[in-house]
Amino acid sequence: MRESVLLVHGIWMPGAIMSMLRHRLEEHGFAGRLFDYYAVNVDLDDNAERLARVMAEEAEGRDAVHVVGHSLGGVVALRAHKRHPDAPPGRIVCLGSPLCGSRAATELARWRIGQRMLGRTITSGVMVEPADCWGADVAARRDVGVIAGNRPIGLGRVIAAFDEENDGAVAVSETRLPGAEHLVMPVTHTGLVWSREVADQVATFLRTGHFAHPAARGRAHRDAV
Repeated sequence: MRESVLLVHGIWMPGAIMSMLRHRLEEHGFAGRLFDYYAVNVDLDDNAERLARVMAEEAEGRDAVHVVGHSLGGVVALRAHKRHPDAPPGRIVCLGSPLCGSRAATELARWRIGQRMLGRTITSGVMVEPADCWGADVAARRDVGVIAGNRPIGLGRVIAAFDEENDGAVAVSETRLPGAEHLVMPVTHTGLVWSREVADQVATFLRTGHFAHPAARGRAHRDAV
């Protein structure tokens, strides 16, 4: 299999947080590569451009270059494909990504220190103009899958006081994108990058363009455009 996977971490996380997921995807036959970026001091489009350049580099000698992004990393992945519709063939999987805004980020931004902590990428790509405002055409052009967690353990619950299904940082409703296949699994926000079951579902989607719904013990459907 000559297919590569770029793994994009979330805010406040090092790229190494994606190492276990990379290892598990390599067990499925994919060639994994970690992508690091600066979420606080660099804006969304600059990070998307860097990712697009790495996708182009990775495409040499590959049949496909897939991208898997955790949390804010999924927004960066979608933005790179939005800005570069001619990107190499490949599928996108977003893990717990706040594609419709973020209640936790909005609450944190009420405080000056919270604004500094959130930084430029999440402000422009989640709070000012979230992905559901511009990402549907990406899902119309290539396969996009979203996995949301519904095990509500995490600091985000304290900040946002969710009254709906959530993974401890992001509400399930905040992860939806028109045209993308959507799956809910019983994991926390961080668990999305550690779970073997999630890794298996990601591998299945990268290979086929669909999740293996019965094995997920969750709910899956393709959101209407």
